[in-house]
Amino acid sequence: MQESASLTAALTVVAGGFLHGSFALPMKKMAAWKWENTWLIYSISGLVVLPLLLAYLTVPPFAEAVAATAPATLALIVLCGAGWGAGSTLFGLAIDRVGMALTFAIVLGITSSLGSLLPLLIQDPAELFSRRGRILLAGLVLVIAGILICSKAGALRERNQNPQAASGRKRGAFTGLLICIASGVLSPALNFGFVFGEPLKQEAIRLGASADFAGNALWALALGGGFFVNAGYAVYLLGRNRTWGVYSDPDARGWYWAGAVLMGFLWYIGVSIYGMGAAAMGPLGGVLGWPIFMSTVIIMANVWGAATGEWKGAGAQATRLMWAGVAVLVAAIAVIAQAN
Repeated sequence: MQESASLTAALTVVAGGFLHGSFALPMKKMAAWKWENTWLIYSISGLVVLPLLLAYLTVPPFAEAVAATAPATLALIVLCGAGWGAGSTLFGLAIDRVGMALTFAIVLGITSSLGSLLPLLIQDPAELFSRRGRILLAGLVLVIAGILICSKAGALRERNQNPQAASGRKRGAFTGLLICIASGVLSPALNFGFVFGEPLKQEAIRLGASADFAGNALWALALGGGFFVNAGYAVYLLGRNRTWGVYSDPDARGWYWAGAVLMGFLWYIGVSIYGMGAAAMGPLGGVLGWPIFMSTVIIMANVWGAATGEWKGAGAQATRLMWAGVAVLVAAIAVIAQAN
C-alpha cells in the first residue's frame, strides 16, 4: 500500500512537470507579439489571477489561514517568490549573454541541486547520510548529467542551424556567467517557499482545508511576490521598446490573448499539481519531488521542441545527444522516486 502511494505521488509530480514543461507552446503561434507583450499577460493570469482564484475555491479558509500565520512566515514566502521572479528574469538575460545551451546547463544544474539539497540540509541534515540521502544524491548526479547532455545537444543545434551566429560570440562572457550563477541560485527559491511555508499549509488544514489543496494558499502568496519582478521587467521592456501598441495590432487576434492566458494556466496548474504530489510524499516531499519535477519539465521542453521542428537541421549528432539526455533524466526520475 505504501509503495503504491509513493508511486502515485511521484506520478503526480511528473504530471505537474508535463503541464509546466508545456506552458510555452502557445507562444509558437503568437509571432505578432513581442516577448514582453506575451509575458505580461502570462504573468497576470498565471501568477496572480489563477493562483488567487484557486486559493479561494480550493482553500475556503484562505484568508483566515493567512491571518493566523506568523508574519515572518508570510514574509518569507513572498520573499522566496520574489527571489524566484528575479531568477526567472536573470535567466532571460543570461540567454542573451551566453546563449541557451550554457544558460540551461548552469542555471538548471544549480536549480535542481540547490532546490533539493538546501531544504534537506536545513530540515534534516542527518538524512543526507542515510540510504534515502544517498539515493537522492545519486539521482541528482543523473539530473545534472542529463542537463549537461541536453545542453551540449543544444550547443550543437545552434552551431548547425545558425553557423554565423555561433561564430560571432558576444562580449561580456564573464558577466554572463555571473548572471547564470545568480539565476541558478535564485530560481529554486520558489521551492524554498513551498518547503519553508509549511506553517501556512498547516494552518489551512487546521481550519478545514483539504491536505491535497492546502498548498494553493502558499502558491498564491509566493507567486504574488514573483509577479512584481516578472511583470515589472515586462513593463520596462514595453516602455523601452515602445511595444505597448502591439496589443492593438490587427494581426494579433483574440487567440493571442487566449494563448497568453493559456500559458499562465498551464504554468500554474503544473506548479499546483507538483505541490500536491510533493505533499503526498511526506515531510521531505519538497526535497524528493523537486528534482523529479525539474527533470520532467526539461524532458517535455525537449520533446515539444522536437515535435514542433526546433531540431530540424540540428544534425544527427545533436539529435542523438538530445534523446540521450532525455533518457538520462528519465533514469534520474526513476532513481529519485526510489528515495521515497
